[in-house]
Amino acid sequence: MTVQVLIKRLDDGVPIPTYAKGGDAGADLVTRIDLTLAPGERALAPTGISIALPDGYVALVHPRSGLAIKHGVTMVNAPGTVDAGFRGELQIILINHDPRESISFKRGDRIAQLVIQQVERAQFVEVNELPGSGRGTNGFGSTGRA
Repeated sequence: MTVQVLIKRLDDGVPIPTYAKGGDAGADLVTRIDLTLAPGERALAPTGISIALPDGYVALVHPRSGLAIKHGVTMVNAPGTVDAGFRGELQIILINHDPRESISFKRGDRIAQLVIQQVERAQFVEVNELPGSGRGTNGFGSTGRA
């Protein structure tokens, strides 16, 4: 299934999101600026695009697994949520978790992935008691696995 997402290029020098391979869920996002992150540093990386999603859809911005495993770089707010009504520039909050090495990105480097999903709106109904379940109120670590 495909959905039409309107895109506005804010910088003619950067590509619009593309899927690297057939069947990929995430389309690559790039940075429109050169950027260096020292160990432990975070920064906002603009992508040079804005989008208009149809009502009932969300764009989720995910980190790139290769950057995470090779360099310790991820997103502070993963996944980032782009609501259907947002029209500003997509910007990625990157962080370098490597304790020793800085990492540099050049304009046009892939920094994140954009996943478009259909969403359901919930009707929240307040009740005095919730129905029982096998898990109950047991939370973190309650399944016995580390």
